[in-house]
Amino acid sequence: MFRSFILYLALLSTFACKQTDREEVQEQFRERQREVEERARELEQTTPAPPPAEHPDTFVTTPDAAVTTPATATTGDKVVAIKDGDTIELLRNGQTIKVRLYGVDAPEKNQDFGQRSRQFTSDLAFGKFVKLIEHNKDRYGRTVGTIILPDGRNLNEELVKEGLAWHYKAYSKDTRLANLEADARRLKRGLWAGPNPVAPWDFRKNKKETAAQQKAKKEADIQSAPLPAGATTRKVFICSSPGSSVYHYSRDCSVLKRCKEQVLTATEALAIKQYGRRADKTCSPN
Repeated sequence: MFRSFILYLALLSTFACKQTDREEVQEQFRERQREVEERARELEQTTPAPPPAEHPDTFVTTPDAAVTTPATATTGDKVVAIKDGDTIELLRNGQTIKVRLYGVDAPEKNQDFGQRSRQFTSDLAFGKFVKLIEHNKDRYGRTVGTIILPDGRNLNEELVKEGLAWHYKAYSKDTRLANLEADARRLKRGLWAGPNPVAPWDFRKNKKETAAQQKAKKEADIQSAPLPAGATTRKVFICSSPGSSVYHYSRDCSVLKRCKEQVLTATEALAIKQYGRRADKTCSPN
């Protein structure tokens, strides 16, 4: 009986020890868990929240804010032609895209700084892969857009910054372009070094007016010129092609036979006064 009692006490002591060990292990686990949770809270308070993710192929474009993510050496669209300072051609999937740079107007080719502006664009972009940010289409069907160069620079802004293009205020309210032009004017960069730079839109307008004046003068000279004898009754032949500027005395004239359009019959007086034609010297009358 005594031996059984001793055995019972031993078993009870062993159970109590195990129970104590288990409680200590659980308490240590809870302590470590509290430490981990406390550390997590500290990190949440000291680490700023990351910005919302954007789709890598989505570009939000507005006239006053251009994405400046640079193109790599082999991504984007390749520049295959430079028409002038503000007009280029890109190659995309085997098709060419004519791009008119948004918000800028470069000098015309036959205007002061026209060739320098074109060369500047060529030096920065020709043969390189660039990123095109499209804005809209113009009345000529060209894509109006911003060009981001491989190094991340904005070609539109670089032209204005160097004084090689105007900020095209009639079609853009971009404040950055306006400020870049103001700086270029103040520092007399590029075309602003001249005494009286002529804006491209004024240059084009003056050119059109000059052409219209020349056309009006030519028409006036034709109307006031005397008619050849018998012109009011003599029949002549006219090729209705827009590129033709003469009338022919004979329908069998070799020049007239090359006409791809309709051949009209009129009096010589009408051919001169109304159509503005002159006599063809290849097939003169006998």
